[in-house]
Amino acid sequence: MNEARNATMAEALRLTRSGRLSDATALLQRSLRGTLPSASARPAFTRMFPSSGKTYDSGLPQASRWLDNLHPRLLPELPGNTPWVRPAGSGAGAAAATAPSGEVRHQTYIDPAGSRTYDLYVPTRYAGEPVPLVVMLHGGTQDAADFAAGTRMNDLAERHTFIVAYPEQSTAANIGRYWNWFRPEDQRRDAGEPAILAGITREVMSDYAVDRARVYIAGFSSGGAMAAVMAAAYPDLYAAAGVHSGLACGAAQDLPSAFAAMQNGGSDGPTIEVPLIVFHGDRDDIVAPVNADRLIASRIAASAGAGSDGSLRGPATIRDGSSPGQRHSRSVYQDADGRVVAERWSVHGGSHAWSGGSPVGSYTDAQGPDASAEMLQFFLEHPAPVTR
Repeated sequence: MNEARNATMAEALRLTRSGRLSDATALLQRSLRGTLPSASARPAFTRMFPSSGKTYDSGLPQASRWLDNLHPRLLPELPGNTPWVRPAGSGAGAAAATAPSGEVRHQTYIDPAGSRTYDLYVPTRYAGEPVPLVVMLHGGTQDAADFAAGTRMNDLAERHTFIVAYPEQSTAANIGRYWNWFRPEDQRRDAGEPAILAGITREVMSDYAVDRARVYIAGFSSGGAMAAVMAAAYPDLYAAAGVHSGLACGAAQDLPSAFAAMQNGGSDGPTIEVPLIVFHGDRDDIVAPVNADRLIASRIAASAGAGSDGSLRGPATIRDGSSPGQRHSRSVYQDADGRVVAERWSVHGGSHAWSGGSPVGSYTDAQGPDASAEMLQFFLEHPAPVTR
């Protein structure tokens, strides 16, 4: 049975990548009705997504169980041409890397919408004075310690004195630890996972001295897609957002459209009103780079709608910019008043991996540029308006 499920999903992904979305959808629908062809008629597994937003609709419980179990079973079979794929870094090496000098506190948040654990990094120089807060959302099959180790965000927190929160998806909500970014009930303010994540953010703001004008959210892959959801749903809570290898809010509503969105950008959804920085590898064959275009378009649409003349300056594109690391392009977008509202970093040759990350964590590309450092700089340059 597991072999049949794996072959079915692999074939659906192959069809999606080749542009045959209707065929992929039909295959998934047939499989849900129990009308799959015999095992001998199905193609062999070739390659599975190493870290994609897990995609299933609440009305498709059978599909959800398939995808819940698919990735962990197939990960060891990935071919050697994806060297950035590593086992989840939740062991001793990752644990050591998460706390360079400060303290990691393990917390639990309980909400009517559900409960989640989260790790909180408190730097050594925190002394009760207001400091920024960065909320970091991991990708699929990752956990809080793995993501902290891979992004090195705690190292930056130690140097620049800010608090970092790492909410952790529960296996009860998703056995592969993917944030449910594609489900309508998890795309709205004050409902589902957005309510839980906003609650975690507010809990940290209540328990610690946090500068309310400097609260930010970022994520990778499914976590990046959920960061986009949070930015769209809570512009009054987050001053800016960072999305690495993710998708726009509302890009998908169910299983077939999620597969399609990962390749073609999906449908239009809510705009993002807060400043946005986007990182994406231009060789990402898991979440296609067109999704970075859709994210930027979502932010530009909000600025154009709010501007006095509906215009934007830019983009001003800096190719092979001053940041170290492999070749990249940085595009900067400004509103009519000259304020930077968005940046897009395209990493040339980059795959589905956190740019500039540590190999101690999973899904990282150590060649850079340093996405964590660039996101932090962007965040600190964009506090919330004083009138908010």
